[in-house]
Amino acid sequence: MAARGTAGYSSAGAAGAPAPTRVPERPMSDRPLPAEAHPLPIAVIGAGFSGTAAAIQLLAQLPPGRPVLLCERAERFGRGRAYATGNPDHLLNVRAANMSAFPDRPSQFEDWLAGADEAEGIRRTSAGTFAARGLYGRYLSELLTAAVTGPGAPRLQLVNEAITDIAPEDGRLVLRSEGGRRFPAAGAVLAMGNLAAPEEPASRHRADPWNPDGFGRLHPDRAVLVVGTGLSMVDAVMNLRRHGFAGRIVALSRRGQVSTVHAPAGAWPLPDFSAGERASLTRLLARIRREVAAAAAVGVGWHGVLDALRPITDTLWLGLPEAEKARFLRHLRPFWDVHRHRAAPPAGAAIAAEIAAGTLEVRAARLLSIEDRPDEALVTCRPRGAGETETFAVQCILDARGIGRVAETADPLLRRLIGRGLVRPGPFGIGLDVHPDLSVAGEVTGDLPAPLWTLGPLIRGVFWECTAVPDIRNQAAQLARAVAERVRG
Repeated sequence: MAARGTAGYSSAGAAGAPAPTRVPERPMSDRPLPAEAHPLPIAVIGAGFSGTAAAIQLLAQLPPGRPVLLCERAERFGRGRAYATGNPDHLLNVRAANMSAFPDRPSQFEDWLAGADEAEGIRRTSAGTFAARGLYGRYLSELLTAAVTGPGAPRLQLVNEAITDIAPEDGRLVLRSEGGRRFPAAGAVLAMGNLAAPEEPASRHRADPWNPDGFGRLHPDRAVLVVGTGLSMVDAVMNLRRHGFAGRIVALSRRGQVSTVHAPAGAWPLPDFSAGERASLTRLLARIRREVAAAAAVGVGWHGVLDALRPITDTLWLGLPEAEKARFLRHLRPFWDVHRHRAAPPAGAAIAAEIAAGTLEVRAARLLSIEDRPDEALVTCRPRGAGETETFAVQCILDARGIGRVAETADPLLRRLIGRGLVRPGPFGIGLDVHPDLSVAGEVTGDLPAPLWTLGPLIRGVFWECTAVPDIRNQAAQLARAVAERVRG
């Protein structure tokens, strides 16, 4: 769905850190929003999956007279960076059966997919059906189209501009766009999705892995460096190959771990963890390993054990002491990520074939420096476990490290909100600090004139598993209920 400017439509009913902060037990203010002759909208910043899901849930939960303002900097709504890709080899990393945008309609995306053309990127495997991410973007766009063209009074307003500031003013919030426009709102939802990681070390030979227009002009006899070896690396390799680069690719990360691949897995019951296991990372890990061994003994893979943990991952995380969470982030996070966030089987097979052929080299090393030359960059790294450094030349560098941290973000909106004390980095600086109702916590004391909420990747640290569709859709419904309760008082 593309839009320009603002439009009104009708609608049917995303360690080395600061000291961790404790999750507040309640919001700073529970007072209802003031009554208004012409109700101001609830604004949603970002129209990727997090923002789209939040806007649709708000339309369903808010009183009929309360409009919703959906703001997106990109040209198309309902896509975000993840689902704007046109590469059919960029597959969802979650089975289609788990990708409905609605927690109360779990088969909705599968039903929608039944009417799509197989050639658009539908891969049926023994581990389940996986769809192209661009196809999923079309699904989200159609959900928004249905929302803005349904019966009733106009409620959904689309703003196709970047929002660069939000400030309290006269008992409300005022959003300011990159173009200088002002949008008053009764409250706002920060739904910007994944933040970009800082591009360090800097180099003029860096390129955007999601903008592959120049990949076909890369020289096949000179290597390309991909920083990161997780799922974003898989996407970068797919883009390089799809757009004509046939040369050698070097993927580098500190541990050199590649994401595991989805496989058929039997169901496994949810373990009944003891209080001692829930409070100790060592004991919790030992118990999970015993569960994996027990599952293997009856022919169930480890995939089934980890899948069984999904409904309680956040509960386990919240129950760990802060010191144990810090240990997890220092030592276990990379191992959890590669097993918990798996690649679709076709993508995994393509990466395995590249590694076997020697056209993709995955290295475990720390990136130390980049020295720019006129037509290449000299990359210096220290291989894991080695004392000596190594230097090699590449013609292009693609950053595929994935999610950045709030404490390090250069996002102008978040930097201004942090500077004003309206929000603050949460535990370990990974995401924002939030209350249990997903309203943000800031340094400002007393009642805010209008509330801010957030969801998705921006609340990592407080809640751990909040980057995938099944997690975010539940948060969107929870957030919409909280906003509706605040509006009604």
